[in-house]
Amino acid sequence: MSYPVLYRKRIIPNECILLKDDRILQCDDNTIVTEWEAIHPRSDLSHGYSCYYLKRGYKISKFYRADSSLMYWYCDIVEYQQGPEENSIVTLDLLADVVIYPDGKIRILDLDELAEAFEQKLIDEKQLKTALHSLGNLMDAIYENSISTLEAPIIKALR
Repeated sequence: MSYPVLYRKRIIPNECILLKDDRILQCDDNTIVTEWEAIHPRSDLSHGYSCYYLKRGYKISKFYRADSSLMYWYCDIVEYQQGPEENSIVTLDLLADVVIYPDGKIRILDLDELAEAFEQKLIDEKQLKTALHSLGNLMDAIYENSISTLEAPIIKALR
């Protein structure tokens, strides 16, 4: 099986980036696990791992500092689309995010941006509903099973 080419598309700001430096560690019909360096390096963010849940509408990432200590898990609510070439995937960021800190604290972010994107017709009603359903399903999975279940494909790919 040849691995797909991955793109990240954002609505705010409007950009689409080829994730040419991300390394795919595992890929099947349900998940893709990648290892990556920060696209825009920051003093606090160095690298990480992501698990694309292709049938669930979210992507779970582990963000690490330069000293390899865990910053947090960052969960993007997304829509997966066919990319511009054969065997490519565009991950459209639907704005809503969940951050889970190592101490267990959880924050839901950017619902205001999601509403703004809908008001400005940057996303349609179907995408708004998809984002809210995926966010609800993600929160249910976090509360029922904890982040450890969601990060399991990452852990498995690193073995």
